[in-house]
Amino acid sequence: MNADLKFDFHTHHDRCGHARGTIRDYIEASIDKGLDIIGISDHSPYFANEEDQPYPHIAMGKSAFSGYVAEILKLKEEYKEKIEVLLGVESDFFPEHAGIYQSNYEKYPFDYIIGSVHQVDEISIFHKKRWEGLSQQEKQRTKETYYQLIEESARSKMFQILGHIDAMKGFYPSFSSIQTDVIDQTLKVISAHDIAIEVNTSGKTKDCGGWYPADDILERALYYGVHITFGSDAHDPERIGDDFELVKKRLKEIGFTDWVFFRQKKMQVVSL
Repeated sequence: MNADLKFDFHTHHDRCGHARGTIRDYIEASIDKGLDIIGISDHSPYFANEEDQPYPHIAMGKSAFSGYVAEILKLKEEYKEKIEVLLGVESDFFPEHAGIYQSNYEKYPFDYIIGSVHQVDEISIFHKKRWEGLSQQEKQRTKETYYQLIEESARSKMFQILGHIDAMKGFYPSFSSIQTDVIDQTLKVISAHDIAIEVNTSGKTKDCGGWYPADDILERALYYGVHITFGSDAHDPERIGDDFELVKKRLKEIGFTDWVFFRQKKMQVVSL
């Protein structure tokens, strides 16, 4: 497929309560930036919670979900001559509630679902104080739990893309230097399940700087045959496609020859 194809599959908008702009704003920004494909993938509701919208600054309410899908499908049709719009969602992965999430997703014609682990031991991976007072052994156990959850998300067969697989370093850059073999095991499982990981450029907006995942993980992903895709994780239309060309260049340098995206959950391979 055309190596000049430009895309971004990880985007948010104002429904989630912590992003700026409407879905239309993101589509318009994508056209302005010369993208060929834009995927809309706002945060999933907390489907297992009794309340409709328990965390209004984190995710949309359950009652808003059907409207979210309907709006994307309407805009997909409206903009079809200018840009391809794909229907996605970034889904939290809670193993104990996976069935509830899956049954909600099955109602809609998603092109792809991004599976992201945002909590470990019921604490946000971005909570700056979660590391305070932990021994080295406890830090290692936390990192291993995080990757075991990512591995479980790959095995669940719910997702086409796994989101920001070292994002736990976001506000704790030392996370990357915690020694463990668990990442290799996780990458092997991801490869075996024929799904993709994203290069997510939002890490540059956090304390860690850089992208998710780091180059050393991308090198190991290549070794294990893991598929790669791109997402800015934009929470502002201005960040659409952020660092796309730099990521493409870096992936070539590492040794990747292609990357992928999904239409109707079928993998499409694009030459780098």
